[in-house]
Amino acid sequence: MKQKRQSRDTRQLDPSRQSINSGHIQEQETTKNIHDAKKALSLHCNAGIAMVNKIGDLPGYGTVWFYEDGIANILSLNNVKKKYRVTYDSTAYDCFEVHKADGTKRVF
Repeated sequence: MKQKRQSRDTRQLDPSRQSINSGHIQEQETTKNIHDAKKALSLHCNAGIAMVNKIGDLPGYGTVWFYEDGIANILSLNNVKKKYRVTYDSTAYDCFEVHKADGTKRVF
């Protein structure tokens, strides 16, 4: 008999880190005003398909989808670059840098 695929990835991520994907981990502590969305988002990920029906405010960024059962919530690089200057240097640091208006930057 074929085993049913587990619907939730149980691996743990370091909650002090965030990531950005060409395609940010957000924890409930950093996402504010979490509430029901008017419409659900069908999210296809490594754990299968999840229906995401929560949104919230990520300070300094704006409205984001929030999936409370996932190990990560990811910001789209395409959307981040619409709000901020993003650089990537694969030789020096192998990371993305998001440059904020106040001169600071967030390293992913």
